[in-house]
Amino acid sequence: MVEFPQAGFVPNPTPIERLDRLSDALGVDLWVKRDDLAGPSFGGNKTRQLDFYLGAALAQECDTILITGAVQSNFVRTAAALAAKLGMRTIVQLEARVPVQDELYQSSGNVLLNQLLGAEVILYPEGEDEAGADAALRARAEEERAKGSRPYVIPLALGNPPLGALGYVDAAKEIIDQKSDFDFVAVASGSGLTHAGLLSGFHARGFAGRVVGSCVRRDAVQQRVRIRTVLDDIEALTPATKHVPSELISIWDGALDPGYGQIGPAAFSAMTMMGQNEGLVLDPVYTAKVFAAIPALVGSGEIAKGSRVLFVHTGGLASFFAYQTDLKRMLGVD
Repeated sequence: MVEFPQAGFVPNPTPIERLDRLSDALGVDLWVKRDDLAGPSFGGNKTRQLDFYLGAALAQECDTILITGAVQSNFVRTAAALAAKLGMRTIVQLEARVPVQDELYQSSGNVLLNQLLGAEVILYPEGEDEAGADAALRARAEEERAKGSRPYVIPLALGNPPLGALGYVDAAKEIIDQKSDFDFVAVASGSGLTHAGLLSGFHARGFAGRVVGSCVRRDAVQQRVRIRTVLDDIEALTPATKHVPSELISIWDGALDPGYGQIGPAAFSAMTMMGQNEGLVLDPVYTAKVFAAIPALVGSGEIAKGSRVLFVHTGGLASFFAYQTDLKRMLGVD
């Protein structure tokens, strides 16, 4: 396999813990992969992805990182934190991707943390224009280069080498080394780097369990196409990677509504179920929509009683505080 430089942000495996009360309640053997503990404060799955992007930036002797994402993007905030640790400048571009005008959403959570971490914040008005957002970043990178900086752009759109996915190709091995006999693994499916990377890594190692990606941004039809594309891009990036057949791509979108970055009944129910049984907090954008898949698929029979199930907790907790208005309304508190 081709070797890619890494920055070294994930030196130790994150733990896998049993969720005893929910195992009893659901009738399955339920475990959680605590990737919310990976990386800097408020950690998460983006640390594994950024380990490769920032490894490339270091290898190219760059001094400035440019990255784009939604207003409450965990990817953007984690990039700012890790770049600060490396002594790099960060320019973060926040996209108007979520139709929420609440003042807390626009100013707290990851937005406030970006400011605390010293990132320069710029805005992009169209949240569904990935190619345009990348082009705007590259234009700004050229401006920085003209001033004598050495910028590195972390892209968003399909068609770019999926370096970040390699973090979860590696994570698959880590999980297998810790506990190999899961029947079912639930993970977030958004950009596709975490989902496709994990699926690729598992398949390469003969993992027999089913990996289900829970949609957080697009419906199942659109997301299946995206995951196929990312898998093909991983294979092109690392030719020794074993080809993943399309029939292994499993997508669930039962908690997606009302859309990206918004809380629906399924996600809210998952948050309260996890919090009130295990004391573990989920975020409304990603992990609540992932965990929601498990009781739903147990209820439908797609996950058989007694199965050993892994929930991949990808973090994202900083954005929780941007959703106080909606959460207080749904909880019925002032």
